[in-house]
Amino acid sequence: MTTAQASHAQSALQWLTRLYITLAFPFLVVLIFVRLIMSPLYLQFEYNRPDFPADYYGFTVQDRLTYAPSAIQYLLNGDDISFLADLRFPDGRDMYNTHELRHMRDVKNVTQYAFASALIGSLITLLLVAYLWRSNRKALWSALLNGSRLTIGIILAIVIIAVTSWDTFFTTFHQLFFAGGTWQFEYSDTLIRLFPEQFWFDASLIIGGATLLVALATMFVTIRQIRKQF
Repeated sequence: MTTAQASHAQSALQWLTRLYITLAFPFLVVLIFVRLIMSPLYLQFEYNRPDFPADYYGFTVQDRLTYAPSAIQYLLNGDDISFLADLRFPDGRDMYNTHELRHMRDVKNVTQYAFASALIGSLITLLLVAYLWRSNRKALWSALLNGSRLTIGIILAIVIIAVTSWDTFFTTFHQLFFAGGTWQFEYSDTLIRLFPEQFWFDASLIIGGATLLVALATMFVTIRQIRKQF
């Protein structure tokens, strides 16, 4: 391989590396905050908000704090659906019906694929960041700057759609990942009583807002670095 060919190959590799980091940035940052939302701390915050909708069928705040963590744990652990299917209310009734259990199994599949992809993507991103850090820091700052800009654009678009057309956004999101009708429930079902639409609306705003802040901070830092060093 000639010097010119080697230089061309290195330029192509760095271009592909920048492109990967740019595209991976919003995906990884969003999933970091999705994972943080899936915690008892968020449940405590959300259920104790004064304007959070009460359960028409009688769940108290403490009931929700007692029952909801099991649904989150199921999505993150290695157990099969019996983890939820075996749960009972104090009066002996099943906590989740067959329809709800099917949906939770689907959600777990999507969640685990997403987090597995995020883990693999994070490792690849770290390797590529290290490569550019050693070979071409200008390309690294450029990739991070483009990634932050892409993230800001996506988040602003999603937030605007979510705020102005939440029902459309909520429906479209579920239709992308779940078979028709499998994610729709009665108001008396446990999943709706624990996780009404307000829960997901608030979660979307928090994830979007936190991701936007990270993207803005990254953009600010990278612009400063580019101006300072180049």
